[in-house]
Amino acid sequence: MDKMFFEVRRAVTSDIEEIRILAKKSFKLYAENAGITDLVTPFDETYDDVYKAIETTNVFVALSNEEVIGSVRIKIEPDHTAYLSRFGVSSLHQNNGIGKILMNAVDISMIELGVTCLYLHTASRMFSLIRFYYGRCFYIESTNNERGYIRALLCKEYQSETVEKSIDNIHCQNAVI
Repeated sequence: MDKMFFEVRRAVTSDIEEIRILAKKSFKLYAENAGITDLVTPFDETYDDVYKAIETTNVFVALSNEEVIGSVRIKIEPDHTAYLSRFGVSSLHQNNGIGKILMNAVDISMIELGVTCLYLHTASRMFSLIRFYYGRCFYIESTNNERGYIRALLCKEYQSETVEKSIDNIHCQNAVI
């Protein structure tokens, strides 16, 4: 089997169309798997929306052979918290570690920027995503039904001492793994 090589970097404007296509495909699959029937935001996202995200937030892309196969956005707040959104990996490249590689880049960036807590929402019935995020030291802070399905608000803290390790040797604080 040939080795696969991936690159993670900040998104640039030439990535916009690939990011848009990836987000639409990823979130179509997400909506289907989570049983979401309402419109999911990435479905109607424009070129200008992605351009604005690249200009105003931290957008990372994962590439294989110069093709965008994963992306994630993080908005840093003045209170040193951050919100992660639009996290998606191409269905052809899932379960190959791309999500973990992207999240490692996010973690490094959050630590460098002094972020204390990183938040995100995901469908609570998506066991594979909940398990993925727990493996990355997130925990469920709350749930709501504001969008017609149960969404979990997850949080990852960056500030305290690490006490335990996850199955991937990722240091998690006060976590039961």
